[in-house]
Amino acid sequence: MTSSNASSQEPGDTLAIDDDFDPDLLPLGDIRRYPNHRPLDCGQRVFLAVGSGVACLAAPWRDDMISAFGETTGEWALRLLRDDMLANEEGRRILAERPRIRTVEGGGSIDLEALRRLPEGSLGRAYADFLDRYGYSPDHRRTVCFVDDPELAYVMQRYREIHDLNHGTDFLGEVVVKWFEAFQTGLPMCVTGAFLGSLRLRPKQTRRYLQEGGYLAYALRTGSDADLTINYYFERNWHQPLAEVRQQLRIEEPPNLK
Repeated sequence: MTSSNASSQEPGDTLAIDDDFDPDLLPLGDIRRYPNHRPLDCGQRVFLAVGSGVACLAAPWRDDMISAFGETTGEWALRLLRDDMLANEEGRRILAERPRIRTVEGGGSIDLEALRRLPEGSLGRAYADFLDRYGYSPDHRRTVCFVDDPELAYVMQRYREIHDLNHGTDFLGEVVVKWFEAFQTGLPMCVTGAFLGSLRLRPKQTRRYLQEGGYLAYALRTGSDADLTINYYFERNWHQPLAEVRQQLRIEEPPNLK
């Protein structure tokens, strides 16, 4: 259910995680655990989860509601995903260093001009081409605020920021990527988005989606068999050929359906 539309988030907004942030130095009554944190009690969390879920159904382009739904329903899946990262050497490095997939201007390390100059067929060039084709920016991803645990907040932020890179390694549409991410992450928002998104496909798309050996079968098989993309340090491998990235992550070539 993740939308690729630009949000109202502006480059330079407070990061979800800040190593210099000390909750013990906050004024009395301020229970934030990281700079952008918005603590919720149980009732507020349930209300926001239900309300944002309904809003997503009515207006699937509302990225603010999609973000809220993902954050208020994903704690169990985020804990499992964090454990998977801790069990993986590169995942542990990502959790320790907490890189951000944002431009330099937005507080990250990505130089889009440099990525555009990389050879065709490289990971970084494919990512930059994808962003340019659809007019997206890494800085348009909303900052996590409703996840209480700071480490889980980063896991959700990381998932959110590699979403467009999952498109880059897959080159298929949103519904297929959502099914892939549903199996990769277990996040309820991904399962819900994949199922409801499939109901909006046009007849020709539906045939290619449901046919034997079609996109649905590909997404389910690849999502369950591939290594976790959240454990891949994309920022260190922009020069790597995309074919090698797919091979390393065990992401098979998508079907070529007419």
